[in-house]
Amino acid sequence: MSYEVVVAGGGPVGLWLAAELRRCAITVVVIETRTERDTRSRALTVHPRTIETFASRGAHAPFITESVPLPGGHFGALDTRLDFRRLPSPFPHTLVLPQQRTEALLEQQALELGATILRGHEVTGLSEGPDGIRVQVQTPNGLLTMEAAYLVGCDGARSTVRKAAAVDFPGTPATVFGWLGDVVLDEPPAPGHSCFGPAGTLMVAPMPGGLHRLVGLTPRDIATTWPGDLTLEELRENVITMAGTDFGMRDPVWLSRFGNATRLAAQYRKGRVFLAGDAAHQHFPAGGVGMNVGIQDAANLAWKLGAVLNGWAPDTLLDTYHGERHQVGVDLTETSRAQVALMTAFTPEGLALRGLLGQLIAGLPELNDRLAAQVSSLSVAYRPTAPDAHPLTGTRADDLAVDDTGLFALLRADGYLLLDLTSSPDRPLHHLARPGLRVHTATPHLLPPDWSGIRAALIRPDGHVAWAGTDSHDATLVNDLSAVLATTHRKPSGS
Repeated sequence: MSYEVVVAGGGPVGLWLAAELRRCAITVVVIETRTERDTRSRALTVHPRTIETFASRGAHAPFITESVPLPGGHFGALDTRLDFRRLPSPFPHTLVLPQQRTEALLEQQALELGATILRGHEVTGLSEGPDGIRVQVQTPNGLLTMEAAYLVGCDGARSTVRKAAAVDFPGTPATVFGWLGDVVLDEPPAPGHSCFGPAGTLMVAPMPGGLHRLVGLTPRDIATTWPGDLTLEELRENVITMAGTDFGMRDPVWLSRFGNATRLAAQYRKGRVFLAGDAAHQHFPAGGVGMNVGIQDAANLAWKLGAVLNGWAPDTLLDTYHGERHQVGVDLTETSRAQVALMTAFTPEGLALRGLLGQLIAGLPELNDRLAAQVSSLSVAYRPTAPDAHPLTGTRADDLAVDDTGLFALLRADGYLLLDLTSSPDRPLHHLARPGLRVHTATPHLLPPDWSGIRAALIRPDGHVAWAGTDSHDATLVNDLSAVLATTHRKPSGS
């Protein structure tokens, strides 16, 4: 049994990766140990950049339809919430959607696109050769060996793939244990309710289906040993201590604890093995960013695997996955640690610090915008290699209003988009079209200030700017772009 790519793990990250690979016409199988989808939803928040990513494939509508939108998020559970409505995105909000439903929607897409999903199967080992990788899979009927070009571990913090590939996972152990409960509240507070004080921190979020999620910490949760399973009685006591009421709490669907163990894979790529999502980074779930960052890992990796396997991009493209996403992981773990410090600042000094930061966020819109863009992943930018690159290079492209549509609607997983804004009657850039590159001539409308003077831009399948040109001479613009394409694409056959 052979596939071009084997994906270990059928959570949101593995499923989005599989769907993207199928959009590139790559054969892919997802190996998932669970026989049925987990009814417990660890992730609950879909951030703006993730919605944009779905929108760039025309796949966002069901997520918006089935979710509860919230106008912002939090940083370190500060009383002053971040206002996402100021973000430069067509989706300036978060979506509250249980992970179970997110997985169901992503699985449906992957299957409709032709991915194979094998439940009740588990990757148990691997052996790599010069031309491929052999993946050992335990099936309900015994051991099976699959042949593939690449293996991607999306199999969580305890990743079997990471261990089998002997990739180090350094970090720090848990010193804080938060708790959560998905329950029915007969007297729920307003959406976005939170409170913080010497007794602890509490956040309440509405969920579809009449449930609410209660998440919090108390001073006694700062510990290095596992405190035991959470009970409804303990949850009720914690909530009453902090909020003065239990909000009519009853009928728990899920009670759980989670720690702040923080680890980051030393390598996101090792030979023919790649890591994404929790297999690559483990951290405290502050702000609900984990699943979202994992989906962005998949968005970065999928088109690169597709480009190399389809033969239009050089093999060296795959090395950029670690270079780009590992730094995002570094930033993620550092930001998570900072938020844990704020969420456990129960001393008078800590409370004073929290109050000061809250005042600064409320009084300085630019600070709100900076933190909101960071939490939502809209600020992620990949450092360009050329020292004279335009400042847009590596940044996320806005959903530019071009002609009668937006930029996101023009993006595809199987190639770059060359956006021709020259207005030149002879269309000098169109002869550059090739496998892995489509050219779209557009009349821009109300371009953002940082796009001022741009005459052409090369947009990656994941929506980041690969190159932007401002030269007023068409011939020079073509020459500059040709030099860039010589590095991003293999030389066209016959040329």
